[in-house]
Amino acid sequence: MTNPIKLTRGVFLALAMLVAAPFAGAGTPLVGVEVAHAETQKLVSSVLFEGNNAFSDAALLAMVNVGERGSYTEQSLASDVESIRLAYAAKGFDKVSVSVKTEASDNGRTRITFVVNEGERTGVAAINFTGNGSIGSGALKAIIRTHETGLLSWLFRDDTYSQEQLQIDSSLIELYYANHGYPDAKVTSAVGEFDASRSAYFVNFTISEGDRYRFGTVAVETSIPGLNADVLASTIRTGKGETYSYANLNRSQEDMAVEATSQGYAFADVRPRVERDAANGVFNVTYLVDEGARLYVERINITGNTKTRDAVIRRELDFGEGDPFNRTMVQRGKSAIEGLGFFKAVNFDMQAGSAPDKVVINIQVEEQSTGDYGLSAGYASDSGLLGEVSVTERNFLGRGQYVKASISASQTGQSYTLSFTEPRFMGLKVSSGFDLYHKITDDGVGARYGTAATGGQIRFGLPVTRDIDLQFMTGIEQKAVSDDNNDSSIVDDGDVFTKEWIGYTATYNGLDNTKRPTEGLYATLTQQYFHGDWSSTSSTASDDFIKSEVKGRYYMPLLADANIIGSIKGQAGIINALDGGDISPLETFRSASSIVRGFSIMQPLSSLSTEGLGYTSYVAASAEIEFPIPVIPESYGIRGAIWADAALIDGNGNLGFGDSVKPGSIDDNLKASVGASVIWDSPFGPL
Repeated sequence: MTNPIKLTRGVFLALAMLVAAPFAGAGTPLVGVEVAHAETQKLVSSVLFEGNNAFSDAALLAMVNVGERGSYTEQSLASDVESIRLAYAAKGFDKVSVSVKTEASDNGRTRITFVVNEGERTGVAAINFTGNGSIGSGALKAIIRTHETGLLSWLFRDDTYSQEQLQIDSSLIELYYANHGYPDAKVTSAVGEFDASRSAYFVNFTISEGDRYRFGTVAVETSIPGLNADVLASTIRTGKGETYSYANLNRSQEDMAVEATSQGYAFADVRPRVERDAANGVFNVTYLVDEGARLYVERINITGNTKTRDAVIRRELDFGEGDPFNRTMVQRGKSAIEGLGFFKAVNFDMQAGSAPDKVVINIQVEEQSTGDYGLSAGYASDSGLLGEVSVTERNFLGRGQYVKASISASQTGQSYTLSFTEPRFMGLKVSSGFDLYHKITDDGVGARYGTAATGGQIRFGLPVTRDIDLQFMTGIEQKAVSDDNNDSSIVDDGDVFTKEWIGYTATYNGLDNTKRPTEGLYATLTQQYFHGDWSSTSSTASDDFIKSEVKGRYYMPLLADANIIGSIKGQAGIINALDGGDISPLETFRSASSIVRGFSIMQPLSSLSTEGLGYTSYVAASAEIEFPIPVIPESYGIRGAIWADAALIDGNGNLGFGDSVKPGSIDDNLKASVGASVIWDSPFGPL
């Protein structure tokens, strides 16, 4: 018979354990709780993959948790299967299926095998645009990230379809329109229809362009006493009569805020007031500069930078903790961090600080690969077959430093180079770096003599304005001549030429897009002072000279709707001997095809050996029209061009052996050519 006292004690004990269970934390599970945790952890001996071609075993292992934990449950395996499926779907394998095999192994452990049936990869058969009467489909295809399936899609996987990507593409299209005069343009629809017979999507964007506008009157108004409005006006990029551009509107706002800060008004708030004049098709802009709220940055938190150091991110901000808070400066800092190219995404979030006048800024970044391993091959008319192996790291050790080492070879020689750049020397907005090289030109391979040049230079760069940069350099080089056959009249075998130089390059970049410009000016001016020492078996000599070169190219849209771009290029160079002497033929200008296309030789010759001596001055100009090739999708990066080149060169200057220039070796100092080209902006570089 059951003892009633013991029964009562048992009931109370069970009730007590049931009530205490939620507060007990880790401990012996109760009845019912055991059911929720019925899946016990099982140990794993190995993780294998079958049927995977699109991803390596190592890549898949990084996606699953079973490899890290060393144990699994049925629920965790299901989660790993879904991770693999999503990765394949993002690469265009919509029909992929993933299953799991478990096999018992030694010591009670389990062998896990993920079996992947990839299926046929889906692509994008065609991308169509509806409603784009002002801007051509080719121009729009060039700016979006979704690409049509083409000859190289199997290699670059750039034809993957996703609805999320279409939303990003829609934003890119609207932004492109807004920067080319259409502020009201909207993508009203972006859809993809799957064609099972072709295992590919047909994508269509429907666009409502709206009217085209230009900038009308532009003015600056400020309520801040003492602020120089005339200086602020000098930062404006939205000139009267120019095509409306959302980007230029924002850049003007940012530059104006920076200028106000430099005048000592850190709380200045710049807001463009835009008034539409639909009748005349213009936007009248007034930049209002007022005193903003007096807020201060209490703290800046940075997360997600597993490689890049905090200091590399913080130095892109024009403010720090304790400084005045200015929304325009914050946006400028975000753009600067994105411009580093180190991150897939950069997000800023502002929160209230510990006091009403304090703000906490949270910066979250997502790292991306910054290293490149290059292996390229090609052909050049003056060097024959050539190839290069290079290693590049744009964020060395997470310090934001640039390092590149390369080895190249051709039928005419070899080259070894090493470059290093520190973008913020001593924490300042000054870059510094060095270049080291050893270049060998072979004797007898299309040349009368060979050289072995070893040298290097140190350089410093600093921004003058947002569009103008200066770079200063100094270096040294020693070049040894080899002429085993003694068939050169310029040099002798064993000659050594040593030179030192110091100089600068000023660069103006006013392009709308550095990689694929459609309008704007890019210009450079380079001047270098050289001191050279020449030694041979019979004599020694030295000379001093200045080499100057100026180059500029202006781009303009000829037919924006058809993506036809025109450009005009001008350049000139001159070498001046400071001592009134001659210039060594090793230091003269020798470019031919880069100045006037179609010429392999464009220089006076020696009367002793018909050997090229180079030239000491030139003036050149070029006009070019670049256009898409109708039968080739623009996503391939292949375009056509027609051009005309002309140059006037000095054929009788002080060339070092001026008395031995062959008379009439240049029949006409004016050289000109016209022609057509096929241009490929290939993944390996422009061709």
